[in-house]
Amino acid sequence: MNEIIFAEGSVPVSVASRIYGKDACWVRAGIIAGWLPIGTATRNGKLVTDVNEIDSRLGRINFYISPKKLYEETGYIWKGERP
Repeated sequence: MNEIIFAEGSVPVSVASRIYGKDACWVRAGIIAGWLPIGTATRNGKLVTDVNEIDSRLGRINFYISPKKLYEETGYIWKGERP
């Protein structure tokens, strides 16, 4: 049985949005709200879990998208390519 080797780091939001065929805002909102279980969103080291916190005046939100979780949800293997 072949073991899948996943690229290190976070899958870019733009890559995930292309895989799902949706806008990047859809991916970000899904991760924050929890209905898209492919990663996490943080601001200043704290988890962001409420879409009402999407406000640039509060600071930048960082997204981590797990290559393994994206694969489990979609079957897509991210090989480290950038958009």
